[in-house]
Amino acid sequence: MLRSLLKPLGLCLALTAGLLAALPSPAQAELRPRVIRFGYGLAEDSNQGRAVRFFAEELLRLSAGQLKVRSFGGASLGADIQMQNALIGGAQEMMVGSTATLVGIVKVFGLYDLPFLFNDVHEADAVLDGPFGQKLLTLLPAHGLIGLTYWENGFRDLTNTRRPITRLEDLAGVKLRVMQNPLYIDVFDAFGAHAVPLPFSELFTALETGTVDGQENPLTTIQSDKFYEVQRYLSLTHHVYSPWILLASGPWWNGLSAEEQALIRQAAAAARDFERADTRRQAAQALAFLEAQGMQVNRLPVAEIERMRERAQPASERFAAEIGPQWLSELQAAISQARQH
Repeated sequence: MLRSLLKPLGLCLALTAGLLAALPSPAQAELRPRVIRFGYGLAEDSNQGRAVRFFAEELLRLSAGQLKVRSFGGASLGADIQMQNALIGGAQEMMVGSTATLVGIVKVFGLYDLPFLFNDVHEADAVLDGPFGQKLLTLLPAHGLIGLTYWENGFRDLTNTRRPITRLEDLAGVKLRVMQNPLYIDVFDAFGAHAVPLPFSELFTALETGTVDGQENPLTTIQSDKFYEVQRYLSLTHHVYSPWILLASGPWWNGLSAEEQALIRQAAAAARDFERADTRRQAAQALAFLEAQGMQVNRLPVAEIERMRERAQPASERFAAEIGPQWLSELQAAISQARQH
């Protein structure tokens, strides 16, 4: 009789154990299947595209297949400003784009566009990943954006179809596409060029049709977006170090669990490291590639670079005064500290 009573009890215990084993763990319970729309401006086979794929694969692995990224390259979701607005409104989840186009939302991000700011990429890494760079990220949530990490666009150089730029005076009258950023416009107008602000998505066509004579971007972008097909002269000015920023939609982010947020941050950090290493490898190869495609390359003398720095100084000072001198002081202190290590 005892055996007959214990038999159903054992079956019940076994069923209960099986059900408990099938239930998700506390960590798994905080993950739910999601599709994340991720937009970016460059071509799929660019350094930006490769890093987005890395991020997607890393997040899929970390989330055991729950968090899936659907990427949209080639500005198919719009230019950076359009995507930023989509993130703010919750119509898109993530993007990577230039910090320069954030100036209309948080003006202090324009400090990164000050000409001749960093001497090398190691200084830039130390400042962006350190207290100053992270402090700027904390300004974004109040505007509906979440800043996750900085990626590397790189040092920017000039291309055009009119003439080699070997001295400051050679820029006179050159119609030069610049980003939609007041500081860029002021600086290149000060150089004597005619600065034309255009979205990146319109740039190749503008160069091809002669709407603009030239543009300024890192070597990796000049290669990946095939500007060498419509540009003849390349001048290695390295006038600005240009970071990218990985952004998430504030409304969407606030609806994620803590576990989901942590996994996205982890994948973002890994993608940052991958992207910087990949970009620096490609930049070392891009110059030789562009020369092989027939571009005429010239390196400006140090004295001419110094003249450009001096000519840009009034625009830089006006901008710093607009956002508050304390921000520039903090940035300069961070750069000084980076140079001591």
